[in-house]
Amino acid sequence: MRKLLPWLVSLLLAITLIVVVTFYFWNNLFGDKKKDPEQAAKEVAENVQLEPISADEMVKVTSELIDISTNLADTDYVVKISFSFQFDSEKAKDEFDKIKENEIKPIVNRALWVMTPDEMSGTKGKDQLAAGLINSINAVITEGKLLKVGIKGFVMTPI
Repeated sequence: MRKLLPWLVSLLLAITLIVVVTFYFWNNLFGDKKKDPEQAAKEVAENVQLEPISADEMVKVTSELIDISTNLADTDYVVKISFSFQFDSEKAKDEFDKIKENEIKPIVNRALWVMTPDEMSGTKGKDQLAAGLINSINAVITEGKLLKVGIKGFVMTPI
């Protein structure tokens, strides 16, 4: 019996190892795949449907962030940019107005700091910036949703 015990322990360890490796590979091959953030943003944007609203209603749910000046990823370039933000409710707009100086401006700065001058030269980069801001700001706001980000003014210049 003493000669058989090490064999039994080794056999049980081998079987356990095989089961663990099998579950690991099964989950990696057939498990729920994490989505690419860009693809997830596209899917969210497709699901958002903007209904036409009157000018008076638009004023009630729109806020502005004017003249943010900062460097881009290439610190030889400075950008001065202004945004308009459209929300789904007045509560969301009011919450945004309360936190825009302390929480929203740093989010916008972080988004701009990773952008290159080449990305900011075309509309594709600006669209990516707007989509990224929608995702980042919606994570901070608790009362409603940010629906749309518009770039009102944009100036990029080398130092």
